[in-house]
Amino acid sequence: MNAITRSEQLTLQSHDEENCNTSANASLNDVIEARMSRRSVFKAGLGSAGAAVLGSFGLAACGGGNDGNTGAAPPPAPAASLDFKAVAKNRLDAVTIAEGYTAKPLYALGDPLSAATPAYKNDGSDTDFDNRAGDHHDGMQYFGLNAAGTGRDADSSERGLLVMNHEATSNSGGEIASTFLHVDGGTNTLPRPAAEVDKEIPIHGVSVVEVRKINGQFAYQKNSAFNRRITPLTPMQLNGVARGHALMKTSFSAAGTDCRGTLNNCGTGLTPWGTYLSGEENWAGYFTRSATDNTARGGAFANSVVALNRYGRAQGAASRHGWQSAGTADQYARWNVSQRGASPDGSDDYRNELNTFGYMVEIDPYDKNTLIRKRTSLGRFAHESGIFGKAVAGKPLAVYMGDDSQGEYIYKFVSTTHWAAADASPANRITTGDKYLDSGKLYVAKFNADGSGQWIELSMANAAVAAYAPYKFADNGDVAVNLRLAADAVGATRMDRPEWSAVHPVSGEIYYTLTNNASRKVEPTGTETAVDAANPRSYTDAPTAPTAPRNVNGHILRMREAGDEPAATGFAWDVYLFGAQADADPVRVNLSSLTDDQDFSSPDGVWFSPKTGLCFIQTDDGAYTDVTNCMMLIGKPGKVGDGSTPTLSYTKADGSTLTVQTRLGAKPTAATLKRFLVGPVDCEITGCTETPDGKTLFINIQHPGETIRKANLADPTKYLSHWPGNAGYGAGGALARPRSATIVITRNDGGLIGS
Repeated sequence: MNAITRSEQLTLQSHDEENCNTSANASLNDVIEARMSRRSVFKAGLGSAGAAVLGSFGLAACGGGNDGNTGAAPPPAPAASLDFKAVAKNRLDAVTIAEGYTAKPLYALGDPLSAATPAYKNDGSDTDFDNRAGDHHDGMQYFGLNAAGTGRDADSSERGLLVMNHEATSNSGGEIASTFLHVDGGTNTLPRPAAEVDKEIPIHGVSVVEVRKINGQFAYQKNSAFNRRITPLTPMQLNGVARGHALMKTSFSAAGTDCRGTLNNCGTGLTPWGTYLSGEENWAGYFTRSATDNTARGGAFANSVVALNRYGRAQGAASRHGWQSAGTADQYARWNVSQRGASPDGSDDYRNELNTFGYMVEIDPYDKNTLIRKRTSLGRFAHESGIFGKAVAGKPLAVYMGDDSQGEYIYKFVSTTHWAAADASPANRITTGDKYLDSGKLYVAKFNADGSGQWIELSMANAAVAAYAPYKFADNGDVAVNLRLAADAVGATRMDRPEWSAVHPVSGEIYYTLTNNASRKVEPTGTETAVDAANPRSYTDAPTAPTAPRNVNGHILRMREAGDEPAATGFAWDVYLFGAQADADPVRVNLSSLTDDQDFSSPDGVWFSPKTGLCFIQTDDGAYTDVTNCMMLIGKPGKVGDGSTPTLSYTKADGSTLTVQTRLGAKPTAATLKRFLVGPVDCEITGCTETPDGKTLFINIQHPGETIRKANLADPTKYLSHWPGNAGYGAGGALARPRSATIVITRNDGGLIGS
């Protein structure tokens, strides 16, 4: 293992590894103690008849979103058996993909989006990141363009727009500068130089980039009029229930109706009317508060202090990159959310700036002149994806969302307006979003041990919310802005880091990846969480913490609405798959009986092909990386209730036994789940979308080789990865600085991906 592992780095850097949920919400079972053995030594080679190592394309977040079946592609045909040989686990600095497929880099960090922007040197000297690809490519969607390149053609598989999130930037644990972005690795003390900060801010956000098939191969179009970057400085509009709310007033918008930029964008969604939703995930860590800010705000029990603590910004909290220290100009001052002004409402400082982040952001990729909306009615938390249920004429739309932090919740939004089929191709896409996303009801999930569950409404109409003692809600705008606190109030089930969600395009069943949870303890204290039926495992299997029981490998939850109704308040659930090493304890860890061709850890992205109905699973792992790099699998899912109800027995510290019964989906076979791809070293596999014909797949390789300290930057032989430079893509060659990038995957015989 490396001196600094991926999981250790995430613990240092990422808010998703923090536990800010101090609620006393009850779990479904008593506290337990799991006594499990350390993982056995893995013994396997790299060879496999079913794998082709792409040495010429040494290719490697969150995960891809699913758009459901919105009419942009034919209804999925029953998927044939997975006709590729499984890829073996490996730690190569390359993308290893199944035989019969080709993968090539398409669009990488720093690639220019205009003719005036020079090619990327990849040596730390590059500038003009407002017109270059951002960093940490993440969730992504494909939008078809007509042959003339003048507008939308939802069925086009020859020409389209890729819209993708740029979540973050690479810096190793304990350092604050974006290491690879600067010649010398950047300044890791405060104040930060403005020139460095001015490069780091715009590499966050979103890209819109045209891709076109030329001579049978997709390439990105450097000079397309559709190309643009959306960054943390891009003006945006606040829409929905919190628009104009007192909690939204800042120096930038005294009326609380506008805001600036989007940040830490992770998961996505594709609306039924053809726009892009981008989730703002772990944004809180970019902001700082002074050590005396509680006093300025009226004391430790003041409403604003309670809210800030709940979202991970305690008094004295340091910012991730120190951007606030670069100067007194407004673009730097906004990163300090301390109360510094004299106004009673925050209109003369940035005390409320944090409240303008944490939403689903709607973008019309075809129209640069349409003001981007933040959809506050969908609630504020560490958003992953925002995935629509099946759109049925005459019924409301449901949007499913997860809050990616330990012990957080699963949410649903149900629109007030019922779906009209004519809105699939509206004259004005963004105002169609106003129609469906600005008014509706928010719900949070509670899971029962018998495989049932309830959606609990979060509004002032719920007495538990209105009477919540730790935080006094003023109105429904306040509820949306502080949705985590409202979910605490109603006793929602605390989950193991809800990441991506996806909806099966035929059955309408909803899938959630629960990546892992270091706080899922056998005998929890403080804010740690006990095992329950929907989160039943606590065991030792992490090489970085061999004696600390927790849910190391994560699982994928599956839900079905009562009556298949989007507005249902009840559901059934089970666990589609439990992540585990193949040779782990089959009774308490490897419950899904995964084999060497299927085993995985820390599922992050989950996405369904609208064409085939196949399920694509992507990982972001730090517990299994002593054996294999992160990966993507393809599965043929069944349905809720098709499996069994295993019972896990634990011995408590006092010697007594605790049993936990969970709900397990049908165990996969070699014909229903296989590993399709393994990425390069130190990466995350994330983002997944395809052309409407199902024959071209796009995925993202995020932060290959990110675990590096500034002290090692001058010696390229100490880099963990050189991808995609070692694949011949871009500057730097075999010793290049690594870059996040999008890859394009095709089947050599021109067939459907995976089937």
